[in-house]
Amino acid sequence: MAETSTNIRASMAPELQTSGWLNTPHPLTLASLRGKVVVLHTFQIFCPGCVQMGIPQAQRIHQEFDPNRVAVIGLHTVFEHHEVMGREALEVFAYEYRLRFPIGIDKYEGTAKGVPMTMRAYQMQGTPTLILIDKTGHIRLHKFGHVSDLTVGFSIGALLAEEFDESAVMESSANGGENPACDTEGCKI
Repeated sequence: MAETSTNIRASMAPELQTSGWLNTPHPLTLASLRGKVVVLHTFQIFCPGCVQMGIPQAQRIHQEFDPNRVAVIGLHTVFEHHEVMGREALEVFAYEYRLRFPIGIDKYEGTAKGVPMTMRAYQMQGTPTLILIDKTGHIRLHKFGHVSDLTVGFSIGALLAEEFDESAVMESSANGGENPACDTEGCKI
């Protein structure tokens, strides 16, 4: 499991850039989820690591944690085999695997298919990628590949235990999104 650069981890989470959503009546924004811990799981339907490890983990998190405190979001971020992993295929996949959490479809810039916009904004290396965003909207964990259930559960629990101070969110936004718990070595839980 490689980590992305620490500079992305020390900042506010970029807003999701999606072209559509499944399993939610309206598009989600990270701003609307402030006050909750957000578990962002990025996947592709033909990625073996996603299907075998990442998606089942996201389903368990969605089932085990209170949705009023933890928001699980899937992000279908396709960077290969575009022609066979469109929305229709994703809908069938979500139905067959009984995925109940909201799933955003990562957006492309213009008509060219390449690296999707959210994937690029988060500097992801591939799929699966797990990102934990704290209650104030800061990235606290950013991992490519599988992360053990114990590590994820502990990390979510630690983020849930943190106090949420809405005034700190406003202050953080005013000073460019810097997280006082973050430095050049990364973010501390």
